[in-house]
Amino acid sequence: MSRVTGTQTADPCPDRYVEEVRTGSPVSAGGRGAVGHRCGRCGHTWSRPVEDDLEVHDIIGVDLPDTTLYGSVRQVAGARVQVDVRGGGRLLWVERWRVVIY
Repeated sequence: MSRVTGTQTADPCPDRYVEEVRTGSPVSAGGRGAVGHRCGRCGHTWSRPVEDDLEVHDIIGVDLPDTTLYGSVRQVAGARVQVDVRGGGRLLWVERWRVVIY
């Protein structure tokens, strides 16, 4: 799970447990949509499945290139999700692959 450091998203490499700024990218893993990550220090790669059971009011995090936003699902429309951003009072549409359920 991501967390924010300053204005960047940091994820620990599960192989080395070092944090590095990066975002994932959509990939296919076992015929299913996934988000692939690569550690810039050691080259280790890993993936997580794209959330396919999102429901309205789920609490989520959204990994964006410059930050991680937190909020709740407002709508789900195919490959996109509308997020009610916590503390911001705004709605934002994002790609489903960027969403992580808490």
